[in-house]
Amino acid sequence: MYRIGIDVGGTFTDFTLIDEQSGDVRFHKVPSTPHDPSEAIGLGIAELLERNGVAAREVAHVGHGTTVATNLIIERKGARVGLITTRGFRDVLEIGRQTRPNLFDYGVGKPPVLVPRAERIEVTGRLAADGSVLVPLDEGEVRAAALALRDAGVQAVAICFLHAYRNPAHEQRAREIVREVLPDVYLSLSSDVLPEFREYERLSTTIINAGVGPKMAVYLRRFSERVAALGIAHEPSTIHSNGGLMSIETVRRYPVRTCLSGPAAGVVGAAAIGAAIGFPDLVTFDVGGTSTDVSLIHQGRVLFTSNRSVAGYPVRTPMIDIHVIGAGGGSIAWRDDAGSLKVGPHSAGASPGPVGYLRGGTQPTITDAELALNRLNPVALLKGRMPVDAAGARAVIERDIAKPLGLSPEDAAEGIIRIATANMARAIRSVSTERGYDLSSFALFAFGGAGPMHALDVAAECRIGTVIVPQEPGTMCARGMLLADIAFDFVRSEIARVDESGWARVVGHYAQLREDADAWLEGERVAAGARRYVATIDARYVGQNYEVQVPMDEVGPGDYASFAAGFAAAHRREYGYHLPERAIEVINCRLKAVGTVIKAPLQRRAGGTTLADAKLGEREVYHGGAHGWRASPVYDRDRLASGTTLDGPAVVEEMSSTTVIGPGQHARVDDYGNLVIHLGH
Repeated sequence: MYRIGIDVGGTFTDFTLIDEQSGDVRFHKVPSTPHDPSEAIGLGIAELLERNGVAAREVAHVGHGTTVATNLIIERKGARVGLITTRGFRDVLEIGRQTRPNLFDYGVGKPPVLVPRAERIEVTGRLAADGSVLVPLDEGEVRAAALALRDAGVQAVAICFLHAYRNPAHEQRAREIVREVLPDVYLSLSSDVLPEFREYERLSTTIINAGVGPKMAVYLRRFSERVAALGIAHEPSTIHSNGGLMSIETVRRYPVRTCLSGPAAGVVGAAAIGAAIGFPDLVTFDVGGTSTDVSLIHQGRVLFTSNRSVAGYPVRTPMIDIHVIGAGGGSIAWRDDAGSLKVGPHSAGASPGPVGYLRGGTQPTITDAELALNRLNPVALLKGRMPVDAAGARAVIERDIAKPLGLSPEDAAEGIIRIATANMARAIRSVSTERGYDLSSFALFAFGGAGPMHALDVAAECRIGTVIVPQEPGTMCARGMLLADIAFDFVRSEIARVDESGWARVVGHYAQLREDADAWLEGERVAAGARRYVATIDARYVGQNYEVQVPMDEVGPGDYASFAAGFAAAHRREYGYHLPERAIEVINCRLKAVGTVIKAPLQRRAGGTTLADAKLGEREVYHGGAHGWRASPVYDRDRLASGTTLDGPAVVEEMSSTTVIGPGQHARVDDYGNLVIHLGH
């Protein structure tokens, strides 16, 4: 039987096919179809199966990652949402945290409010901070609110009451009333979506969940129908932001949890490969057509966060800690009002794309700079399937950048790449050195279609000595789908001082979380023997505003000392100190429910040829101002055998990506087919 992983990106949709028995891997790639992402999925699966002689009935699993929810938020194309909330609190959504997006730039404003004020309706009813009822819910007002929202033509309703994370009863009753009035509307409850304290973040996340829900449901239906039409009997699953798989039904309820769907899969895959080849400390570096995603893997463990913003809106759900910037192969190079060269964050995307892609693009991009310098194949990409126009790329860079700035075409193209490199390096430092990690002990794990192209420049900028490029790095996120388990996060807010005597309350919370987790795993049809649980406690010193996360192996009656030691270590790493005399306050108790799934083994590389046989030819490549144009041999990566070594300058080409090895750099193909490159500094 076979398993298929799919990553729907902004420019390309990537596919990985793995044989469950042998671990044999096949890769495929098609242009994305932004108007209907499921169209590219259906086309790509059909081509993948045909090319590899696999029947649809032989497919046992389809896992996919999607950017649909993220794009709906960024482009503000979600459904029209109405809000029902506690009297006196409808303006929390607009007041927020009273912070500006940019402290010094008054031209940068807040994003538009998610729900117009007229469609934020207050009702009587009040809970205390401990969840007790202060004022009963006025059901008549809830019904009147539902009628008003019906008349307004909303497509989704968010219900968020003060302190509902402590007691969901009022929200649940309001849902029943709204459902009577609006039977077909999409409903989102804060006590269901995010049962945590902090009203603004809970409100924002609940509304975003409601806003993307209706259109996400349409996409999921089309996706499922296309997979079924191909003859694949198994219902597909979706990876969500914490790196775990969810059923289609769970995604319909919590679409907000897919905001980092695709990038999360890449980090999961990187962690698995890093563990197999002896690199437990990695910086993941995923560069696609529109963005760069970076994350940290420390001692083999993926790092998580629950504090993020998407397009300026808080989204507070458990997710892999990935930092995203608008720098990808399609990022546009432009000049600001002062004439300075800028790169991104706006992108040419999949359509029209870079000028060199021959799809009608008219503005210079990072990819055009790579083509202009012959770093990318100047004739065709995707192993000859996609013709490119290197001359057109050079011409647009000369017209829009080089001549206006008085630069040579080479200096202009290199300037574009150097600015992109600086932006990418800044993103890496934000998840590493700024959080107390020493980059000299990490390797850079580069993937995505453009990741290997930029990895060595970025590694040099960050003083990272080793770069790892997996096989077919452009499809790494799709491959990561097949290395992920079923998973879902549960949380319960505590907000109380904790010591030896109060630890029993925390243990009690985890007992309840375990029951909730087991019920969910049962619904996902996960056998008892395939279940495991990962506990994390958010805690802080009394008087602080922000928490650190403390991973816990067990949360039992005798585990307080382990928690206290873990908290001290986490606080010292994050802030540089700890205060043993200060009382500790637990904020949230988190439990990840994991259902392990069958995974094809990582396959050791077989076959290959000599270095001479793998050589495709030679071309002049510009390796920066220090080295200029250098004759560089070009190798077919599929023919490079394990154990092969090569010295820069050199170019390694494969279907989904290109790796440029500079002068003085050395590479080796390891037993699993990964390129391990040493910079020599």
